[in-house]
Amino acid sequence: MTQQPFELPHFYMPYPARLNPHVDDARDHSTRWAREMGMLEGSGIWEQSDLDAHDYGLLCAYTHPDCDGPALSLITDWYVWVFFFDDHFLEIFKRTQDRAGGKAYLDRLPLFMPLDLSTPVPEPENPVEAGLADLWARTVPSMSVDWRRRFATATEHLLNESLWELSNINEGRIANPVEYIEMRRKVGGAPWSAGLVEYATAEVPASVAGSRPLRVLMETFSDAVHLRNDLFSYQREVEEEGENSNGVLVLETFFGCTTQEAADTVNDILTSRLHQFEHTALTEVPALALDKGLTPPEVTAVAKYTQGLQDWQSGGHEWHMRSSRYMNARARSAHPWHGLTGPGTSAADVGALLASAGAERLRAYTHVPYQRVGPSLLPDFHMPFQVELSPHLDAARPRLTAWMHAMGMLQEGVWDEDRLAAADLPLCAAGLDPDASPEALDLSSQWLAWGTYGDDYYPLVFGNRRDLAAARLTTRRLAECMPVDGEQVVVPLNGMERALIDLWARTTAEMTPDQRRAVRDSVNVMTESWVWELANQLQNRVPDPVDYLEMRRATFGSDLTLSLARMGHGPAVPPEVYRSGPVRSLENAAIDYGMLINDVFSYQKEIEYEGELHNAILVVQNFFGVDYPTALSVVHDLMTQRMRQFEHVAANELPVVYDDFALSDEAREVMRNYVTDLENWMAGILNWHRRVDRYKPEYLSRRTHTFLPDRSPARPLVG
Repeated sequence: MTQQPFELPHFYMPYPARLNPHVDDARDHSTRWAREMGMLEGSGIWEQSDLDAHDYGLLCAYTHPDCDGPALSLITDWYVWVFFFDDHFLEIFKRTQDRAGGKAYLDRLPLFMPLDLSTPVPEPENPVEAGLADLWARTVPSMSVDWRRRFATATEHLLNESLWELSNINEGRIANPVEYIEMRRKVGGAPWSAGLVEYATAEVPASVAGSRPLRVLMETFSDAVHLRNDLFSYQREVEEEGENSNGVLVLETFFGCTTQEAADTVNDILTSRLHQFEHTALTEVPALALDKGLTPPEVTAVAKYTQGLQDWQSGGHEWHMRSSRYMNARARSAHPWHGLTGPGTSAADVGALLASAGAERLRAYTHVPYQRVGPSLLPDFHMPFQVELSPHLDAARPRLTAWMHAMGMLQEGVWDEDRLAAADLPLCAAGLDPDASPEALDLSSQWLAWGTYGDDYYPLVFGNRRDLAAARLTTRRLAECMPVDGEQVVVPLNGMERALIDLWARTTAEMTPDQRRAVRDSVNVMTESWVWELANQLQNRVPDPVDYLEMRRATFGSDLTLSLARMGHGPAVPPEVYRSGPVRSLENAAIDYGMLINDVFSYQKEIEYEGELHNAILVVQNFFGVDYPTALSVVHDLMTQRMRQFEHVAANELPVVYDDFALSDEAREVMRNYVTDLENWMAGILNWHRRVDRYKPEYLSRRTHTFLPDRSPARPLVG
């Protein structure tokens, strides 16, 4: 017997698995169905013995314990299909390193998932196509168009992101941790599984399907499913099949630690994700139902869906412990960590870091704010791009000050001219877009000022009063300041509303309604993230690392920045290109680098002077139980890896995207300019942080970070 590469850790699983009584019927049905689709004898992939050993009927019976027999059989067929696809793609395309053939194969599969069943589909050419055509026709009649669209998208992601895995194998490249979690959600299939949970339990109302709480439920569910699978499948995938898309291998490489240490850390992250799921289900989902005015049947549907995701976790774990597909020896007791080196440790002694990771959840609510930490420590940033500044910078500064006065944002007790000057937002804008016209530079400076002001306004005005309800009302009113197609604009009640109305009118004057909707959505993402931060502040809760990084993109205004940048490039690039995995990977790498720069420079300002909980360094400290320098080294290493990922994607993956979409020379030039814009964006952000007073110790020591000392703050008017 082959020796296991590590002992399985103790898993957090407080909910017992339950078995659907229709398990035998599902097994029998799926066997007949797989044979009819050509997946067994003669397929070159599976024999009957393979299907019996994997026991997908048992998987589905554990993960969907309450649905009826026909539903369980259909769901089991879906899982037989998806696992057959995985093995089929591995054998035909991954083992042969045939990317071109793999892409042609994947491009056909969406044709078998028409939203309208009257749309004809091609004649299937292999068991995967035959199975998908049959399953789609049997499944979608009982589901809404909204569900069909969401499930088709999840299925396409599951299929298409297999090319990302293949590309990484071709290059021998192992992803960084953030990149891995993002891509694993798509290629790992858990969002797809969540769609089948809806089929088995209750369909989520369309009005809340895209909301943050429901998204977090799905994403935490996804992360937990995938990380658990990575632990059980490491031996098969990494040692036997040569896969490098495995969370254990990713952390093993990033931290330079042993396989056992990496496995234990994966389990700590898995536990953290499950706790995030529980927190969201108990706090954010009920608030969402109240906020959206869901009817009792809709509330019941969301509750059934949430329970279904929970059942899947416990059932999936039980199946992994029983299936011959995986390494499933008994879990072990904890072992100490020691002797860690590598890019994730960066000369820091993080033996204690990984040893104590399992206790992070106990620290989530115990951080003591306003701790004296001293000046922010600044590492040697990896920045391969040179900063360029707009020649219109000097003239833009007084114009921004005049505009802030005109909008009323310097009269509300939050900012004055001194604070505005200390932020020097025109300097940031001048680096982000060095070729901007004076008018464009003014507009960019004003957007930056509005977003930075709002980020300061929410914790001061609403956090000081512990008034989450007023924050939510304010956020709703801000959304009403951005008409998409002729809607009436609210009468502004404060400087933020007045400024947003002004910015919106000038920014979107030449846009189509769809373009305006995209920009409005990006602004809403940012303002809603301020409410999320405020809720954590009121609970004194330090978020978990994954949730933090994802929400930090929103609080940093990243979607808004990208939306406006794309608009400036015209229609030459099809929207599907921007939605492709490599382009999103490029953008997220740049965004993460920029926001982590901010966290590094603002550490003293936020931790010592503002009592802030949302800083990547603090999150790492809290999760791993380590000191400031050690946490900084981990964040710095992650920044470096994200920058290297950006460079890798730009050099190696984007040209493949251009070829895949057969982009014209004009579109290719637009995309090259877009990459340059992102390079300028990162270089400009670093330059801005280095030069402004806002984060310097001497400025911090002379200014309190509460309301202005000479006036009482204006009570927010929310109507």
